[in-house]
Amino acid sequence: MNVPWMSLKERLFSLCPSNPIPFYFDVGTRPTVSQTYLLKLFSVDRKGLLHDVTHVLSELELLIQRVKVSTTPDGRVMDLFFITDGMELLHTKKRQDETCERLNDVLGDSCISCEFQLADGFQQGFSSLPPSVAEELFHPEITEGEVGSQALSPDMRKLKKVNVVIDNSLSPSQTLLQIHCVDQKGLLYDILRTMKDCDIKIAYGRFLSEKKGYREIDLFLQQADGKKIVDPEKQNTICSQLRLEMLHPLRVIIVSRGPDTELLVANPVELSGKGRPRVFYDVTLALKVLGICIFSAEIGRHTTAERQWEVYRFLLEETREYPLANKQARSKIIDRVRRTLMGW
Repeated sequence: MNVPWMSLKERLFSLCPSNPIPFYFDVGTRPTVSQTYLLKLFSVDRKGLLHDVTHVLSELELLIQRVKVSTTPDGRVMDLFFITDGMELLHTKKRQDETCERLNDVLGDSCISCEFQLADGFQQGFSSLPPSVAEELFHPEITEGEVGSQALSPDMRKLKKVNVVIDNSLSPSQTLLQIHCVDQKGLLYDILRTMKDCDIKIAYGRFLSEKKGYREIDLFLQQADGKKIVDPEKQNTICSQLRLEMLHPLRVIIVSRGPDTELLVANPVELSGKGRPRVFYDVTLALKVLGICIFSAEIGRHTTAERQWEVYRFLLEETREYPLANKQARSKIIDRVRRTLMGW
């Protein structure tokens, strides 16, 4: 994957609270609050179209907050992307024109029209899931003998070993958390998100390089009050939550919706209200590689008793290679999507 290192460096500097000098951005022209814009893209349908659009938005650091994609009977597609700008420049005509030009270059003759408008009063939509689908999608964890649509393939199951240990003997003021687990995309994000949601501060950390597909991580922790974590119940809660998030950070299932087939992907929403980055990008990439067209797509939120989830819903079109009524074909699609999401 091509990483825009200079752009990343500039954004990190701009967000650093201890940096007194504006770096790259003209703070006098930046909005004080990130504004949400609606990108309306009308185009002719073709394989991989949705991923190509998502790829352009990702390269331009435009963050997708919500999407509604639908295909008309005459083979045309209306894409509605609710986006915010990581560069905080989308309020300028130059930035909007640049985005439309890039989309036109990539889509070519497929692009019919492209326009932006400010999405006043934007709110994240909520998905209405049938109880049976919600139960399958948000099952708390994968058991060793599970054979459902969320079960891991045998080679993946061998990798899914997580060892989490808490030690209070090595530091007088901090609790050592040691993690040994399989390496996967978003691993550090899942660990830090869990610590943040548990209101735990990280005083120091060491992230060792990959060894035979595994990572070793040492974190020195403190509670919000600056004290060590000595309560056994709280220790067990942190360890259990970490194991669950690293074993099962994303949920992927395929269900029948009447005569149609729907792929659902879900991930936990942070307490801050933010969802996991690049999920939409990775799912559309996996489907493009498989040659499966997306008839419609939507991002919404779903609330369970424990937490809020971000839910990605894709209505799939059947292909000769992947007949969607076939269980084996469905398992291959789920496996490919999960591998892409986890970087395996």
